[in-house]
Amino acid sequence: MMRLFFTAVLLILLVGCNNIGLLPTSELVQKAIALQLEQTQQQLNQQLDLNFQGFKIQHLKIRQEQPLTIQNLPTFRVLGTYDLTFQLPKRQLTKLQQPFDVYLQIQQEGKTWRLLLPDKGSKDTEKVWRSYLIP
Repeated sequence: MMRLFFTAVLLILLVGCNNIGLLPTSELVQKAIALQLEQTQQQLNQQLDLNFQGFKIQHLKIRQEQPLTIQNLPTFRVLGTYDLTFQLPKRQLTKLQQPFDVYLQIQQEGKTWRLLLPDKGSKDTEKVWRSYLIP
């Protein structure tokens, strides 16, 4: 019951602080998606011996920002779409309207954001999260 009360108070405060920049921006979401793609790209390069030479994210559209609390810190689940262009050695590969679903967490001091990814190796009933600083 106390946890629910704390979450409600935190969400009210976050909504009230909307004007001072505590909501994730499009630029922040794009950086988070890029961070996620870089990790996936590295794995694909190793496993499939591909030669990706970079990518470009365009036309980002945020459809929903859902406030919640993870590990006692304010977090936003952000959903939407973007267009993705991969640079390959001899051509470009473009994928339109790629869906995204990212969890962004603002740290206690309110200056930095982190990308949260669920740990796929966790077998617990409660999700375990991996956290990455968004540059």
